[in-house]
Parts: sequence; structure tokens; C-alpha cells
Amino acid sequence: MLYPIGIQDFAKIRNDGFVYVDKTDLIFNLARQSGYYFLSRPRRFGKSLLVSTLEAYFSGRKELFDGLAVAGLEKDWAQYPVLHLDFSGKAYDQPDVLAKVLDDSLSKWERIYGAENRSDIPGIRFGNVIEAACEKTGRPAVILIDEYDKPIVDNLGDEHLTELFRRQLQGFYSVMKTKDASIRFGFLTGVTKIGKLSVFSGLNNLKDISMDARYTDICGISEQDLKTYFDESVGELAQANNLSVEACYAKLAEMYDGYHFRQNSVGVYNPFSLLNTFDSGEFKEYWFETGTPSFLVKMMKETSYDVTRLSGDEVGSTLLTNVDSAFANPVPFLYQAGYLTIKDYDKEYNLYKVGFPNKEVKDGFLNYLLNFYAPVQSESTNALISRMSRDIRSGNAEGFMQRLEALFAKTSYQIQGESEKDFQYAMYIILELMGEYVEVEKATSNGRIDVLLQTKEFVYIIEIKINDTVESALQQIEDKGYARRFADDPRKLFKIGVRFSTENRCIDDWKMAE
Repeated sequence: MLYPIGIQDFAKIRNDGFVYVDKTDLIFNLARQSGYYFLSRPRRFGKSLLVSTLEAYFSGRKELFDGLAVAGLEKDWAQYPVLHLDFSGKAYDQPDVLAKVLDDSLSKWERIYGAENRSDIPGIRFGNVIEAACEKTGRPAVILIDEYDKPIVDNLGDEHLTELFRRQLQGFYSVMKTKDASIRFGFLTGVTKIGKLSVFSGLNNLKDISMDARYTDICGISEQDLKTYFDESVGELAQANNLSVEACYAKLAEMYDGYHFRQNSVGVYNPFSLLNTFDSGEFKEYWFETGTPSFLVKMMKETSYDVTRLSGDEVGSTLLTNVDSAFANPVPFLYQAGYLTIKDYDKEYNLYKVGFPNKEVKDGFLNYLLNFYAPVQSESTNALISRMSRDIRSGNAEGFMQRLEALFAKTSYQIQGESEKDFQYAMYIILELMGEYVEVEKATSNGRIDVLLQTKEFVYIIEIKINDTVESALQQIEDKGYARRFADDPRKLFKIGVRFSTENRCIDDWKMAE
């Protein structure tokens, strides 16, 4: 089977025999309507292929759709002039890059449709192209814009470039409203929906289908898609990894499934990781390795976001779909970028519970994040976590604490900001990566436990004191009765007091009591 890894051209996929997951019934339902539509999905989730498929459909290329669902639905196959603008593949790190990208596309369209270039303003030229395309073909234009937000998202930390590109895009997109009579259909994709930046202020009839129940799996691969199109591939993957077919399906779900783009919706697999896994025969973090979320970490640090909330935060529905307040609350951006997904929905209070979609994203993000809170080199993270996990699972509390002490004793460790919280975050990340049940700042009737860690055979209560004694930490465990809930628990209990020195920026003492 040929897997279209990195191939975003619908015609190439169909002509060259690559596997294609048929979404054309959804595309037909969407395309037969008029108006302007917007779809937000994470990077490498199939947005560009969707746009390419729409381009082929509106171009009347019937032969490319033979055998697909739309072949039995569409009767006319009318040909419309398609204006396809793709903002991906460029680094928008200089003020003139966006203007050059727009000029390239506009010049091409002007040649095709005979539009006269009478202005140096992109929006005016765009309007002239739309009119010329409609006049030359006798049909209204179809406008397809892929990754509309990339120039802005690339520069969210640079106010000058963000504002410059916002103004340029606003003037360009607003033309669609004024030329509405000459436009058959408009479709825009991106990672985010940035409302406050007023990119679409002139396009007030744009319909966001990102959380529309009808289109939740228009990009990505559902469980049904997996079994329909890739059952043979799963069998080959299972054999290559000495797994049963059932275990292989379970492993794929654990690694790559779990994206939900609205409440109670079908789960969606990451298509990029899934195809790479089938192609290579190995389970790896393919999607995460293609992009470094450095800006996301910067947002989390600047907003003092509580890292321990990543695996179960709650956010209002309005906030979830808008990243305007990214530097006040990074959760919407983390959700739209694909690092968090919808886990549950509280209908009474209109709150979404979000968390990591799957193991690939969780492990990849936490491994990356750990380097910002502890002096761990990325190449040694897995080895460190494996050794610590072995200690915890075997009841070697002393070995675990010795490794932790050695980790934070490294001279390269420079704590920024709140020392206690940074240390807690590092411990939370380490324990989450170990796959154990961990709670940080666990509320009890008498106080709060800094770290509670449970395995099948052992329970660890760790109390951290900043610039205080380990005896004080152990005494707090006793005074507050943190261990009381485990009185009848057959598991072995470890009570550990830790002194963290802000002066030395390290664990300079710890003591254990059973």
C-alpha cells in the first residue's frame, strides 16, 4: 500500500495510486452550500489535502473522483474559476515576506484571467481578479485560502510584525465581502481562530465549522476509517512488532487516537503519525517531532500557567475557540494547536474539560517541557525517566530520591521565578512521564500534599519545604494526617520530607520515614 506521507495534492494521490480516505460525501455537503466557511485543525492534520480536494471538485475534475462517494452524489460537475492561496511553506520573519507571497499569487491570477494590475494595494488587485475571473468564465469564483493565520501565528511574540501582517491580511480578506456577488464559495483553514486581531472584521458572515458535529472527522482518520482502509496495514504492523492484531489496534489508539473537536464527538487519529507508523513499521512520535512548541512554552511561562493542570483543565466554550488571550490563558492555543483536546463537557456550566489527546502528544510535550524546569538534556530524558520509574515501581524510594537530588544539584540548573513551583512542576512532569498516578498540591481536609504518588504496591507522600528543615516537612505530614487515608491500605507507605534551598537552587537535604 502506498501511503501519501507529506503529499497534499489530491490529483497526485489519485493518479499515483496512494491510499485515500474518502471524505468526499462531507465535502459534497459542504460545497453545495454558498457562503464563507472556516475550519481550524492542528498542523499536519490534512487541511491542505482538504483544500486541494475542494479545488479539484470545483474545477470539475470528475475523473479524479471515480469510485468515491461524491461520484454518486454530484450530477453537474460545473467548472468554476478557483483562486487558491496557500500561506504554508514560508517563514514570515521579515516585514516584506507576506507582501511578496500575495504579489506572486495575484500576478499569476492576473495573467490567467486577464485582470489589469492598476494598483499596488493587494486588496484592490484581489477584487479586480475576482471580477475578471467571473467575467471571463461566466461563473462566480471559488476562493480557497490555506493556513490563513500562519503569518500572524509565526509572530505572536512580535507585536510589530503581528500588527503589520494583521493590517495587510485584514485589507486583503475584506474584499471578499465587497465582491460577494461574484463569489460562489469561500473556504479558509488555519490552526487558530484569532478574533480580536480583526483579521475578518470585514467578513462578518464567515461560518466556523471547527466544532460542527457534521464535520468533526472531515480531517483526520476515525476508528471506522482505520478499520475500513487500513486493516491490512494494521495486520502487517502487528506482525512486525510481535503483537496480536487486537493489541496493535489498542497500541495505535493509545499512541495516536483521542482528538475530539467537540463534545461527545467521534475520536480522530492523527493522520500524519498513523501513516508514518504504517510506512516504517515503528511506533514513534512522528507528529510531535515535526514541530517544536517553543512559543507555547514561552506563553505558559509568561502567564505562570500551572503545568499540573495540563492533564485536566477546564475552560469555557467561548474561550476554547478563541486565542485572543493567549498570554493570559494559553489553553485555547494549546487546544487549537493540537496539544490538548476535549475530554469531557459540563453542559450545566458550559465548561469543557481538556487534556492530552494521546501518549504521543503527552510524552513528547512533557519531555520537551521538562527541559525548561530541570537540567535534563533531551537525549538523556528517556534514560532518566526509565531509571526513576524502575526505582518507584520496585519500592526503592532512596534510589529515586538520590537521582532526584543529583538532578537538581547540577550546576547548570538556574531556577527562574518561583523556585518551589518550578521544582513541583519538574517533579510532576517526571512522575507523569513515568506513567504513575501522581497528584501535585493534593487537597485534603487539613491541608495540601505537595506530591502524592501511587503504584500498585507503594504509596509515596512527598512534602517539600523551601528553606526549611526536612523535620518540619515530615512533621507536617503527621500533623495534617496526610497518611491517614492510607491506614487500611495494604501498600507500603513512604513519607518523604524534602528541603529545597533557593540560595543553592537545589535539594540540599531530604529524609524518609515509613
